[in-house]
Amino acid sequence: MAEDHAPEPVTVGPDIPRDNWADGDAYESYVGRWSRPVAREFIRWLNLPSNQRWLVVGCGTGALSDTILSIAHPIAVKGIDPSSGFLSVARKNIPDSRFEFAVGSAQSIPEPSSSYDAAVSGLVLNFVPQPLDAVREMTRVVRPGGTVAVYVWDYAEKMELMRTFWDAATALDPAATELDEGKRRFPICNPDSLSDLFTSAGLRDVETCVIQVPTPFRNFNDYWLPFLAGQGPAGGYVASLSPERRAALRDRLQTTLPIQPSGSIDLVAGAWAIRGIVQR
Repeated sequence: MAEDHAPEPVTVGPDIPRDNWADGDAYESYVGRWSRPVAREFIRWLNLPSNQRWLVVGCGTGALSDTILSIAHPIAVKGIDPSSGFLSVARKNIPDSRFEFAVGSAQSIPEPSSSYDAAVSGLVLNFVPQPLDAVREMTRVVRPGGTVAVYVWDYAEKMELMRTFWDAATALDPAATELDEGKRRFPICNPDSLSDLFTSAGLRDVETCVIQVPTPFRNFNDYWLPFLAGQGPAGGYVASLSPERRAALRDRLQTTLPIQPSGSIDLVAGAWAIRGIVQR
């Protein structure tokens, strides 16, 4: 992808790009590939019994759903997501008869009450306008004694590919602080805020866990080019820049990333996970 071919952003207001989560293949190269190892650690941590019915809220391109099918031995998994583009990638990548997809919203889940053993969500809750409503809906569709659980990136510190990006962006452009996922956008992405949400939704035995996985990049282009696809807050910000400012950001990242003599870049992706038990 050429440096000057970043897509035009859709804006809300004069300066702030709207998050774009429509291109499933672009998402995979940007964040999806790192979500998969986090999803494995998340499902191992939950350690739920076999033959459960799972609902995946905001299933995206299917990283979490595929992991459940691979290692949790479910009887059935249903994924809902508002993006038909993401669902098309998930359908292509997961040809498993136990898996079903539907377009749906986290704040109004189109499923009957108490119809699942577990409702889970990965890297979604912070993007929901009313996250408490989403947790309450996940709680509603799970049977008493069942599990509600989510994980979100630790944007403020250990999701290093994004933390390094925003540190470079805000050093060049202080206005970018308003888009910074760790410093402004997503205040719920910490264990205390997540615990408050789960407790407010009526869940009991609430527990949190930190998950960290390595994110090795082959070279600088492997790190940089996915931002040019315009996915999410960081990609939208890159798309909003002039070619000159985009080049300045690229150059600053090349000087601040821990690039090895071989050209590789070794970072860490950190996430906060939380679970609770439904009581009614």
